[in-house]
Amino acid sequence: MRRATRTDVHASEPHAADSHDLIRVLGARENNLKDVSIEIPKRRLTVFTGVSGSGKSSLVFDTIAAESQRLINETYSAFVQGFMPSLARPDVDVLDGLTTAIIVDQQRMGADPRSTVGTATDANAMLRILFSRLGSPHIGPPGAYAFNVPSVHATGAITVERGDQKAQKATFRRTGGMCPRCEGRGSVNDIDLSQLYDAAKSLAEGALTIPGYSMDGWYGRIFAGSGFFDMDKPIRRYTKRELHDLLHKEPTKIKVEGINLTYEGLIPKLQKSMLAKDVDALQPHVRAFVQRAVTFTTCPDCDGTRLTEAARSSKVAGISIADACAMQISDLADWVRGLDEASVAPLLAKLRHSLDSFTEIGLGYLSLDRPAGTLSGGEAQRVKMIRHLGSSLTDVTYVFDEPTAGLHPHDIQRMNELLLRLRDKGNTVLVVEHKPEVIEIADHVVDLGPGAGAAGGSVCFEGTVDGLRAAGTTTGRHFDDRSALKTSVRRSTGALAVRGATTHNLQGVDVDIPLGVLTVITGVAGSGKSSLVHGSIPAEEGVVSVDQSPIRGSRRSNPATYTGLLDPIRKAFAKANGVKPALFSANSEGACPTCNGAGVVYTDLAMMAGVATTCEECEGRRFQASVLEYRLGGRDISEVLAMPVTEAEEFFGAGEARTPAAHRILERLADVGLGYLSLGQPLTTLSGGERQRLKLASHMGEKGGIYVLDEPTTGLHLADVEHLLGLLDRLVDSGRSVIVIEHHQAVMAHADWIIDLGPGAGHDGGRIVFEGTPADLVAARSTLTAEHLAAYVGA
Repeated sequence: MRRATRTDVHASEPHAADSHDLIRVLGARENNLKDVSIEIPKRRLTVFTGVSGSGKSSLVFDTIAAESQRLINETYSAFVQGFMPSLARPDVDVLDGLTTAIIVDQQRMGADPRSTVGTATDANAMLRILFSRLGSPHIGPPGAYAFNVPSVHATGAITVERGDQKAQKATFRRTGGMCPRCEGRGSVNDIDLSQLYDAAKSLAEGALTIPGYSMDGWYGRIFAGSGFFDMDKPIRRYTKRELHDLLHKEPTKIKVEGINLTYEGLIPKLQKSMLAKDVDALQPHVRAFVQRAVTFTTCPDCDGTRLTEAARSSKVAGISIADACAMQISDLADWVRGLDEASVAPLLAKLRHSLDSFTEIGLGYLSLDRPAGTLSGGEAQRVKMIRHLGSSLTDVTYVFDEPTAGLHPHDIQRMNELLLRLRDKGNTVLVVEHKPEVIEIADHVVDLGPGAGAAGGSVCFEGTVDGLRAAGTTTGRHFDDRSALKTSVRRSTGALAVRGATTHNLQGVDVDIPLGVLTVITGVAGSGKSSLVHGSIPAEEGVVSVDQSPIRGSRRSNPATYTGLLDPIRKAFAKANGVKPALFSANSEGACPTCNGAGVVYTDLAMMAGVATTCEECEGRRFQASVLEYRLGGRDISEVLAMPVTEAEEFFGAGEARTPAAHRILERLADVGLGYLSLGQPLTTLSGGERQRLKLASHMGEKGGIYVLDEPTTGLHLADVEHLLGLLDRLVDSGRSVIVIEHHQAVMAHADWIIDLGPGAGHDGGRIVFEGTPADLVAARSTLTAEHLAAYVGA
């Protein structure tokens, strides 16, 4: 067959289609952006830098990526859009040249106990198909190997309305792999009844000690209206029937004050509301109650595998699906490579590629049965990257949020290679990043600033990395900063002895963590740092732990409510004006009735994006007009909430408005570098670095002798790291012991003592490879950390 002749495609005239090589942003005003206009080259790697809160995320995520997603959603029918999250159009004049955006962010993955690394990446689904085809004995379809599919069987009649057809007898059966005892969670719980109620009291006297179960609210009405209990009878005098109804009664329809409700016993209610969630994802006071009242033990029926006995009995090459999911992924990849079965060859090839991607991205130390909620932000982001590594898509925009979070300098090199590989396939790669090692590989740099919050939101520099170095911006000035090793280190005042630590991959670790100094625990990702610190340092009195779990808050939450600052402010207003404090809360009696204290009115437009308009009644101030007539120091409550921290610190520090309790909290907020934040700014608008520091500030008020910080430099600009080091020094100098899990070389160089774990990740790690001063570490050069720290300080 004769092939068609091909004419010269490279005509002398450039093709019009090749002219669209820029993403143009004109007049972006989202959050703190001040009419930003920039041009971003396509098919290049662009890094966005700037101090924490300068507007990087507002430009990249809330403007460019959000509009790309909104436009893609609009290509679907109105029916389909009704099932999708509705996205409002960003506040920008023109966005031109956009391509499909794939966002790989640092949001923690599902906190459901049944969500694992395997279920989050499709590796588990492929393994289930593999076992359903090759497993011996054969027990059923893929669902028979799934710990989130229960076995169901039912017999009954179904009616099919088709002509004169009558009801047909039908039997329905589904074989699932879920362990019936623990319902696929791998653990069972035992509840200490003495923590649920005080048996000496009656319900009316407030016998229930469960958070939120107050007799003043709906629960009180339900118990009283159910007719099951004498509200004035102490619980210890209850009959067996009454106690069963209180604790175990199955859902029962009742009518209370003319409203149809369902009454259910305390234990099934707790199982659904608190115990079905990841404990770490609960609010602090609820988590404290669960840890006090509930004992979690490995399920004796499935031995923690979550699977039925039948699912565990079916094997391929002597391995069950439970064994496969418990293996370290790098070992599992080797096992899968040893399987050679023509009937499932395409499946094996895809599974091998998926498992190799884990190793390539530096996550080979995980196992597929690791709960997704236990991954760090950086690990979660890299798990999300896996599905994109082998993608055949090109000409798309990949958007990354600090992809080096949680990575040792040794791992950053590998991450850089992956970013460059995505770019070289013809994709536009946009990265929000602070680390100089990543900024260095950029084709194009956009530096935002000059400051944070209201002082930021402008483009200070656009161009090459060399141009940035020469520019006088904050990032340019700090780009080549290198912390020097300390000439003298503090002496420890004692030690925290850890003996025989075996949490996760720790291999019987014995170590003395010095107290009264700044101790840095480091090592490659997966070497066992968090396991050592969180698994061996008891969370008892005197230990303040600031981890990386995200701050949870609605658009009504703000720094004042999160840190507890609003309480002394409300009390000060109430005292000065002789009224009750509830008037000065926008979530309580003082709220504007039109917008219910939100400051904006939301109009739902069904499948189209909802519209938020400033409330006309309160003009966005959130309070009733009568409340705004009350003043403290010449300011009303809305003016106080609009103040930045530094101004509020002066305001509450002296004069008529002097409030020591509020001033102390404001001092801590200024200490962590958040002086520019306004007290009423919604938490949903804060950047990752700002949230981390807000959490640190709120914990600094706790009485504690030992502070445990998990990667406090996450989301911090080079210039902010200096402030953080100053803050850590002040904590140590005030007599506290500070233990930091950290990869940042500036923090390592500043430490009094370093404990280095390794030498590798997973079962190649879990050992102490060095402990001593930073100077000794650099001199010895015996570990990966030593090599990178030596290069950093120029030793």
